[in-house]
Amino acid sequence: MFQIREKDEKTKARTGVLSTAHGEIETPVFLPVATKGTVKTLDFSDLEGLGVQGLIVNAFHLWIKGLDSVQNTGGLHSFMRWDRPIFTDSGGFQIIRKDFDFKITEEGFVLKSPVDGKKITYSPEVCMDVHSALGSDVTFVLDDCPPYRSSMERLRGSVDRTTDWARRCKAMRRGGQEVYAIAQGGTDSELRRRSAVELSEIEFDGYGVGGLSIGEPRDEMISSLEVSVSSLPEKKPKHMMGVGSPAEVLESISNGMDIFDSAFPTRNARHGTFYTGKGKFDIKKSGFAKVKEPLGPGCECFVCRNYSTSYVHHLFKEKEMLAYRLLSIHNLKMVLDLFAGVRMSIKENKFSTFAEEYLSEFTT
Repeated sequence: MFQIREKDEKTKARTGVLSTAHGEIETPVFLPVATKGTVKTLDFSDLEGLGVQGLIVNAFHLWIKGLDSVQNTGGLHSFMRWDRPIFTDSGGFQIIRKDFDFKITEEGFVLKSPVDGKKITYSPEVCMDVHSALGSDVTFVLDDCPPYRSSMERLRGSVDRTTDWARRCKAMRRGGQEVYAIAQGGTDSELRRRSAVELSEIEFDGYGVGGLSIGEPRDEMISSLEVSVSSLPEKKPKHMMGVGSPAEVLESISNGMDIFDSAFPTRNARHGTFYTGKGKFDIKKSGFAKVKEPLGPGCECFVCRNYSTSYVHHLFKEKEMLAYRLLSIHNLKMVLDLFAGVRMSIKENKFSTFAEEYLSEFTT
């Protein structure tokens, strides 16, 4: 169940509360990506200490290697020892990641099993069976996410399949799990509108906006987002799939998005990029070798309270595993603080000012 609490007067930004079987989530919210049941380099005490409200796990990645271990322990929550909300993505986005050799059919995704090499099909029905076995709180239907610059024929086929698969997924729905559909359409406004309208008519608990922030110019992303949001039910929660950079997050929130997930903070950390309110920086640069101050001025994360920038620089230079954990903690804290600031600014009806001031200080 989703309840809208406050609305910003100048934009479509809003706060809300999403109630799940494993607790409530205050929105707008950021969900760290725990693709295979873990947020890379972090343990769950790190995440709890940071105040993470929920996680998103990739159902396809767990299915492809077998679900026996998860099922034997009673589902994801007990398997991961995580008692807060868990979302499970369908894995439709994997089609553009080149990690697997997919063939798209009307039945679903056909591929060779990495376990025994046999041909297997990941269909909407299989996807929903996987969600059920995992026992997550919020599930996403299987969608067909086309790459950027796809032909109109490919985009139309994607929208048709996404709608058809959404119907098939809903028919497989089981009690206890929220089911969200994912609107597609590339950057074509007509297809964006059609996808959102068709999925709205089927009626889901919430809606994702997918297929954006995958290489298209920012103005095309925003215009496509605007079309999708305006065509989706206003009172339902809206999830922006795979977006985590501050500028895109703030623009999306101003257009009415409530939930976000991205590997942005942790993936960048593993490459040596850290964030502060002033922008992004490369910890590997020699200039940080003698900096006694913490990574982020005023940051209260575990890393900034206990270590100097020069020490973290040293860890990266020596390729110590601790370096990746520390930067991941710091970056995740920066993103979570951004969302906390957003929620407060909406409650005080100051979101536009907050966003403008944040972006004026944040340089890339």
